[in-house]
Amino acid sequence: MMYQGVLTKMQTEFAKPIQYYLNFEDDFLNMNQLLDRKLTLNFEKYECLNCHLDKEIYRQGFCKSCFFEIPTAGDWIMRPELSTAHLDIEDRDLEYEKKVQLQPHIVYLALSSEVKVGVTRKRQVPTRWIDQGAIQAVEIAEVPNRYLAGVIEVALKSHVSDKTNWRKMLQNLNEDADLLEKKAALKQYIPEEARDYYLSNREIVELDFPVLMYPQKIKSLNLVKAQNYTGVLKGIKGQYLMFEDNTVFNIRGNEGLVVRLEIS
Repeated sequence: MMYQGVLTKMQTEFAKPIQYYLNFEDDFLNMNQLLDRKLTLNFEKYECLNCHLDKEIYRQGFCKSCFFEIPTAGDWIMRPELSTAHLDIEDRDLEYEKKVQLQPHIVYLALSSEVKVGVTRKRQVPTRWIDQGAIQAVEIAEVPNRYLAGVIEVALKSHVSDKTNWRKMLQNLNEDADLLEKKAALKQYIPEEARDYYLSNREIVELDFPVLMYPQKIKSLNLVKAQNYTGVLKGIKGQYLMFEDNTVFNIRGNEGLVVRLEIS
């Protein structure tokens, strides 16, 4: 079987285990069904997710010119504390920024290697945790806009990481931690302006990934450089495909690549 399309972040379904779907223009593949199958990935060309031209991808699936122009790649995406829509101040497109920034956001703790603090739109729970490869997560606060979520995150990341060690996450090497204890200990550091948004009664969410075998020594696949790769799929975690020979391929990190996928 052969499929071709531009890579975008795998869609997910919260289940036991989590279900993963690769969405091409003409095909919708349940990747869980491909575990233990031999896959061949071929790089065909680039396709910017915004302008759809065959231009080298710069970041987040966009070519360089689009990345620095479009509102979906503004600095406030990665740094919520830079959000200004609540002040009626435009970054690139105020209408878009109001739509995204002025909605409920969740500040959370997740265990994906070490305990980390993060921010996501409320409607992205639990998708955000799945994409990070978290095995557990718990909500800390629900705020009405992205700016306040960023303010809390900045305050807490002085006391807990805001990064995931992706290698440890893929090897399932997780810190032994109690998220509820950690959450309680961090409460005192939430800024006064956001303290009323703290969520007292939230349970830990457990996440179960479709993995038959974890890699021992990780080899990251650069498909543009290699042009093609063949391997037996052994697991999916975060947005990574994990293969029998310890090769891993980050689907999200390769958005905007047009690939041909052969299944045997």
